Amino acid sequence: MPEPKVLQLAAGSAVLGLVLSAGVVTATGPWDSGQRTAERARAAAQARTGGAHHDPAAPGGPARGDGPARPEAPAPAPSAPGVLTALGKAAARPQNTALATVLEPLLASPDLGPLRTGAVVDVATGEQLYGNGAAAPMVPASTVKIATAAAALSALGPDHRIPTTVVASPDFRRVTLVGGGDPTLDGPRLRTLARDTARALRDRGVTTVVLAYDTSLYSGPERHPIGVNDNIAPVTALMTDEGRIGGAGAAGPQGEPANGPAPRSADPAGDTARAFGDLLGEHAVTTGGPPVRAKAPRQAERLARTRSAPLSALVERTLTHSDNDIAEALARQTALATGKPASFDGAARAVRAELGKLGVPLAGARFTDGSGLDRRDRLSAASLTALLVRAADPGRPELRPVLTGLPVGGFSGTLRERYAGGSPGAGVIRAKTGTLTGVNTLAGTAVTANGRLLAFAFLAGETPSPYTAQPALDRLAAALTR
Repeated sequence: MPEPKVLQLAAGSAVLGLVLSAGVVTATGPWDSGQRTAERARAAAQARTGGAHHDPAAPGGPARGDGPARPEAPAPAPSAPGVLTALGKAAARPQNTALATVLEPLLASPDLGPLRTGAVVDVATGEQLYGNGAAAPMVPASTVKIATAAAALSALGPDHRIPTTVVASPDFRRVTLVGGGDPTLDGPRLRTLARDTARALRDRGVTTVVLAYDTSLYSGPERHPIGVNDNIAPVTALMTDEGRIGGAGAAGPQGEPANGPAPRSADPAGDTARAFGDLLGEHAVTTGGPPVRAKAPRQAERLARTRSAPLSALVERTLTHSDNDIAEALARQTALATGKPASFDGAARAVRAELGKLGVPLAGARFTDGSGLDRRDRLSAASLTALLVRAADPGRPELRPVLTGLPVGGFSGTLRERYAGGSPGAGVIRAKTGTLTGVNTLAGTAVTANGRLLAFAFLAGETPSPYTAQPALDRLAAALTR
């Protein structure tokens, strides 16, 4: 039999899916990409056996000839209590006064420091059910990635893929590797790109070229304002494995891509170009020297191209694992799509403008990066909950990856180790975490006991310790599920 926690997870995920399909979210979304697929696979793997015993000598198994008695098919497992009852009617929303009575003491915990705000919104109606300083701009830390992701999806759509291209000069003697801003370009894809390039060159009788690489798509400083840091590589239009030294390294749990802090290259674009040159050599195309940084010629012919996973999958990976490098790439892709410079400043202006088009309240908001590593960022609990409501809007299916990418309490990403020990939030809390020294935040969705979907955001500043602040935030979110 599945363990109780797995049953709770499967039920919680089912409730969320049913709530969405029952009217909160009726349009289709990328439910089969990344995170949702992982949840389904785990639930299926944990629930293979039926509820009946499997004794081959079970009563009622008729004997045929001299052979052993054939067992009957196992009886179906007893049904769990129905989860559709609340959805057949309009599930009652929590009462504002009752919610405040539960949340106020939890938000007042000294573990959250002196600066804390919160908001809870009914997703179906958009009504704010609880607010404490909800409009106050706070340092959002990584919850700003919700804003970055929503802006990118709004500007580009969930099917957009980021290209990395190889072009040649008219005489095919100069080859340029052109970065399109894909930080997820990896060794295997780079190898395939080199193979296709070499084949195209050899088809034209060319075996010696000058190799260049073009990073001009991005402008402004490459270094994030926090400087050299294991949490983020230089932000450049060309890199491999997010600039991690030694490559992506070992995959994470359940085959997830490598994530988290790691030593980063000081020159990820140059490293990628040099690796590409070496791979060309393996296919009998020599470059005659190290690659040079230069813009691709105006009159150039494309030799080969590779593209990232769809934007929907990149958003899910960004939110599930709090991936800073992809977040900054998403912000710059938003800038490019809206005609702004692909720099920190241009990306910030593009994200703000795109959120304005979505009708998100932005009073006091400030965007200085896409990842939330910059302490100058400001966003309110009201803004975050509004974004989550927009992502659940049946009329905006392109924003759905903002919801499907949120980590699941006790199950995935940055919430894998939280909501343990039988917490009521396990499996039914989906939320983006945020952590900087003295800053702890949490924003996402919760399913109430009667099947109502709520959006919440809790932000705390000057927290004494993440080891006490994070459980305090988890208690706030879990309280919504009761």
